[in-house]
Amino acid sequence: MTAAAGSGGGPLRGVRVVELAGIGPGPFAAMVLGDLGADVVRVERPGGAALGIDPRSDVTNRNKRSVTLDLKTEEGVAATLDLVARADVLIEGNRPGVAERLGVGPEECLARNPRLVYGRMTGWGQDGPLAQRAGHDIGYIALTGVLGMTGPAAGPPYPAANLLGDYAGGSLYLVIGVLAALQHARAEGGEGQVVDAAIVDGTSHLSAMIHGMMAAGAWQDRRGANLLDGGAPFYGTYETSDGGFMAVGALEPQFYREFVRLLGAGDDLPDRADPGAWEELRTAVAARFRERTRDEWAAVFEDSDACVAPVLSLREASRHPHLAARGTFVEHGGITQPAPAPRFSATPTAVGRPPAVPGADTADVARDWGVTGLVPEDSRSEVSRSSASPPQSAPPPHANARSTNARSTNDRSTADRTGTADRTPDDTDPAEDADA
Repeated sequence: MTAAAGSGGGPLRGVRVVELAGIGPGPFAAMVLGDLGADVVRVERPGGAALGIDPRSDVTNRNKRSVTLDLKTEEGVAATLDLVARADVLIEGNRPGVAERLGVGPEECLARNPRLVYGRMTGWGQDGPLAQRAGHDIGYIALTGVLGMTGPAAGPPYPAANLLGDYAGGSLYLVIGVLAALQHARAEGGEGQVVDAAIVDGTSHLSAMIHGMMAAGAWQDRRGANLLDGGAPFYGTYETSDGGFMAVGALEPQFYREFVRLLGAGDDLPDRADPGAWEELRTAVAARFRERTRDEWAAVFEDSDACVAPVLSLREASRHPHLAARGTFVEHGGITQPAPAPRFSATPTAVGRPPAVPGADTADVARDWGVTGLVPEDSRSEVSRSSASPPQSAPPPHANARSTNARSTNDRSTADRTGTADRTPDDTDPAEDADA
């Protein structure tokens, strides 16, 4: 279940995550880990938020803490590596090679922390002809063939915002990879490793069932001609008299019979088993839906197994009785937002922190993680004294051994880092923006 703010801790309580700030799928993946209870520290670059909205409203930065470090300075890199030495996971979303040029690439980080899971989030991946190209969600899903499945047969394809590529094919696959690698790192004889999560890989993976259907001859490689892409008149959307829409998913025969009964279309509808009659059937169903408003049709189908639902807006969704009863949306800090998912019986999750304000948690993180380099030199003695108390997040089982290794390699890692002369202003542009 989803807990109220402040209760529980989530199944990842005690896991420490360093997120090198970006926008898009990387921050969302870090948010998911934070929702699951991890102690996520977001390392912001100087200059503020890159998303262009008030950071206090950026829900993808909830359940995190924030520090500001300049990775184009030796001091900023050194402090970041000190955090890495105490972390379980690092997430970064720069173009391939940028983290290496900054001195926080896998080689440097794994030298400090051999059991670190180094998660990399990009659109095109770490290699291949397009690896250094800029990109956005729409381009990534276009190349995988998935965008070409959307939209009507007679019209252009269209993206579902940036949910399919950035977050489904990107963020969630990064989270899967990170959790799997974390399990390996914590096993006896385990070690850290790099997780290369590319949106093109994850989005392609999501289409596995469709590829199987196509191989079996059950899917045509064109838009609007198939069972699940709007081609079938019993799986699609219909406009109502007030300009609203109803979503119909009456695939199975028994559900279709219930749908036809409640629709009141009579017994003279064309045979749904005949694709040649689909257009006639669609026309008849559309005419019937235009006779009532969306809410009237929603009431007709509400308590049935006809697999029909009203198409709601984002604001309407949080007020739907079913989602309200489950607490699918919560209000925290004056923002209505999706609750953490999935739900856990023994380790409930919660929205415990509002979106992190850049740099606002520096002193707390310095104390809890024991990284005095995060704060000005004249404040370090106070941080050192307070860090003697137990940290807010319990360290993982292997933390002590890892910290000892980190201290022994600290001097070498600092000496081996390159200077800042070859770092250009766009070196740290996030993977998901114009500089993917």
